[in-house]
Amino acid sequence: MSVTASAMDVRLAGPADAARLATIHAACFAKSWDASAIGQFLGIPSCLALIASTAHVARAQGFLIARRAGDEAELVTLAIHPACRRLGLARGLLAAATTTLRAAGVGHLFLEVDEANTPARGLYQALGAVVVGRRPRYYEHGANADIFSLAL
Repeated sequence: MSVTASAMDVRLAGPADAARLATIHAACFAKSWDASAIGQFLGIPSCLALIASTAHVARAQGFLIARRAGDEAELVTLAIHPACRRLGLARGLLAAATTTLRAAGVGHLFLEVDEANTPARGLYQALGAVVVGRRPRYYEHGANADIFSLAL
């Protein structure tokens, strides 16, 4: 699968991508996943792992992993390298993921986000996601997570 937008390429991630995805994850999160942990997701048939890059860059700049369970899915992680943010990569990844998941019969995508992560919250809400719950003190640093649901 390769979805090409005017300035972006989104493709399926494979085992050879695990190290690069771990590097991106480490740049985004204090408690990040290593290549082995990411590689485990890449080997699960119910997981969808997508990589995005801008058209002029050959290597991954962001990625997402979603996991299906029946007619629902959860966004396990979405990471855009800090130097590549505000280029539309997260929106492109989510558009490709929702298209793929919808085609697989998924009706809702759930995700959790730090209540203080205003850019992510704004993106999810702009795509039509709504807050359906909260996980108090969900993150190691003590922040709450809002649970969003996006109807596909």
